[in-house]
Amino acid sequence: SQQNVTGQGFIKLFNLRGTGSGWVGETDARPQTTTPDLKAYAYSFGELYAMPSATQQILDDAEIDFAKWLAGEVETEFAAKEGEAFLSGDGVNKPRGILTYDAATEGALAASAQHPLGPISEVNSGAAAALTTDGLLDLQYDLPSNRSQGAEFFMNRKTMGTIRKFKDANDNYIWQPSYASGQPSTLLGSACRELDGMPDIAANAIPVIYGNMPMLYRIFDRVGVRVLRDPYTAKPYVLFYTTKRVGGGLWNPEWGRYHRVAA
Repeated sequence: SQQNVTGQGFIKLFNLRGTGSGWVGETDARPQTTTPDLKAYAYSFGELYAMPSATQQILDDAEIDFAKWLAGEVETEFAAKEGEAFLSGDGVNKPRGILTYDAATEGALAASAQHPLGPISEVNSGAAAALTTDGLLDLQYDLPSNRSQGAEFFMNRKTMGTIRKFKDANDNYIWQPSYASGQPSTLLGSACRELDGMPDIAANAIPVIYGNMPMLYRIFDRVGVRVLRDPYTAKPYVLFYTTKRVGGGLWNPEWGRYHRVAA
């Protein structure tokens, strides 16, 4: 999910719960109950920049709008860099990637210094260096009912190609392609989306994420792309100083699951 911000960063207060309550009779005393514990969490931001150049003659004589073409190339490059950061960024002058947070199996969840709500739960594939239909079912049903609304599978194209061949016990494919424009294919009844940059299937890798991505991960945009055209600093070249401030990080780990391949 994407959110516009107006300041230098974004800090969210997370409710660690702890609200108390109790049953009382009509005239019983009402002692004070416990209050929810709140914890602040600051999201990582960074600034993307590019400064390509062109001579004034090229800008004057080109048969195309060279400045517009150059801006399009920069935006394509920015999108690629952002995609990398949203998956594997270390949070230093850039967003923190969704694959960089602590993970643990459901029975071993504990506090995490990386997020107030703890680590992301992970589900093992159950087969060495491979995915299985049963493992994907375990992944899907590990997500609680109150967190499963809008949950989808996310993986790269190569992993999709492997999973498309999986069948159930009745020899039916668990993948159902979509023939409607704009509608995703489904896997075990849930939408399946291609996410470039996700790891391939390998021992101990996380090639699949299952969850409600807008609730699991948040992207923050400050002011969009800004371009400063500078014809003075590097004559005879015109510089196109282009910047974009963006942040990102785990929003709520309870809304998703990692699928880790068994070693």
